Amino acid sequence: MRREISQRWVLSFADLALLLLAFFVMMQAQVGDRIKLVAGMRDAFGGSGEGDGDGSSSTIHGLVAANAFEADEAILKSGEAARLKAIGAAAAKAKQRVIVASQGRDGHTARLDSWELSAARTTAVARAIRMGGVPDAMIEITIPPMRASEPARGQRISVQPFPGAGSR
Repeated sequence: MRREISQRWVLSFADLALLLLAFFVMMQAQVGDRIKLVAGMRDAFGGSGEGDGDGSSSTIHGLVAANAFEADEAILKSGEAARLKAIGAAAAKAKQRVIVASQGRDGHTARLDSWELSAARTTAVARAIRMGGVPDAMIEITIPPMRASEPARGQRISVQPFPGAGSR
């Protein structure tokens, strides 16, 4: 007498594969907000990540664009430029990559529309980091998509050093 082989394992395997696929799709969909994604993943799995040593990799340096830049321009105020250069120098010394992430946008100016101003300010922050000694290949700029239908509520820029010179 021969027993019929159960096919339940196939269904369980398919469920597991779909869950894994959904996990990776979610991670890929959140690329525009990578810093928040990394922090959320770290919290979800109960770890503090690679940066346990000195804590510098988990430090997020944030700035409000309206306060850090000259009015209606993409020119950093001298105090902010010096602060960002110091962050860049520390990251260069530790051979860390730096992620510059922008969220939101300010209103348009006589010279630039809101998207151009947002991109120019984010780039100015990256240039200040580069002045600290971080090479271009180690700086990642992230600007998530913005819709014209969403009101301009102000731009916030965050800078976060991450360990690993050649991890990309």
